[in-house]
Amino acid sequence: MPRSRAAGLLPRVRTWPELPEGEKPRLLGTIAYKAGMTHVIMIDDRQTVPNAGKPLFKAVTVLAIPPLYVLGMRLYGYRDGYQYVLGDALNYSDGRVFGGKPKKYSSLEQSLKDLESVLGDAVRMSAIAYSIPKDVGLTQRRPFVMEVAVSGGNMKQRFDYLSALIGASVSAEDVVKPGTYMDIISVSKGKGFQGPVKRFGIKRKQHKSRKSVREPGTLGPWHPAAVMRTVPMAGQMGFHQRIEYNKRIIALADESERPVTPPGGFLHFGVIRGKYVMLDGSVPGPAKRPVILRYPLRQPSIRLGVPTITYIDSVQGGAKQ
Repeated sequence: MPRSRAAGLLPRVRTWPELPEGEKPRLLGTIAYKAGMTHVIMIDDRQTVPNAGKPLFKAVTVLAIPPLYVLGMRLYGYRDGYQYVLGDALNYSDGRVFGGKPKKYSSLEQSLKDLESVLGDAVRMSAIAYSIPKDVGLTQRRPFVMEVAVSGGNMKQRFDYLSALIGASVSAEDVVKPGTYMDIISVSKGKGFQGPVKRFGIKRKQHKSRKSVREPGTLGPWHPAAVMRTVPMAGQMGFHQRIEYNKRIIALADESERPVTPPGGFLHFGVIRGKYVMLDGSVPGPAKRPVILRYPLRQPSIRLGVPTITYIDSVQGGAKQ
């Protein structure tokens, strides 16, 4: 739950983690685009399993990951039990987002000075960043804009880090590290309006049942005299925002150095251009769907190094590494 349509193709991140003390300020996430799935053979680096040190077959999802461009920053304060926006600073000269400068706007330098004056009241800081689908070969020109939280250090250090980053780009290596774990947030495949049999998996009634076969036998008890939300009903199926916690990063590489695209390209996506990331297992959503990679909210207890990949099922039936 909820079984309702997501607000858009780009999911909304409701919670960001906090880095341990002593860490340098950095962005806590980025945007990638789902290309498809393949499989690899890697050396099992889990020391507590019987298969340790032996080849392991892994189904992986390949995501094309372009650079993330920083458009501005935003500060949040805390009052009466909730967070509110203290102010923001945007680079209005970036034509890829705004197209043209707004008629009334404050300069970036003045906005940064205003934010620095209220830095003592800030409890959270976010970067306003965007990703361009055209960078990975997709036809969409409109960028996906989102807030990415910044953590590490104190507020002054975060402010200096973000101020220098506005107008620049953040590469995938600055956020994604092979062997670590990240949370995957995306919108699942849309399946339209479906009945309760397909939507919730209830049983069909007997063929001689009254009026209908593919609907529940009862809508609930006499009292309370209302249909509860737990009753399986027809409605929207798919296109839901979903999150998968602690997906391991198997590899981060460039297509020119370590090819992963199968002959003819990935189905419904095409050829990977530039850098890609391989994740352990599946990812919700169809090909081309934007996927947010976020630092793990529930830090796993296991600590593993960079995986050793011996085979990737890609060009000409497989490429040895």
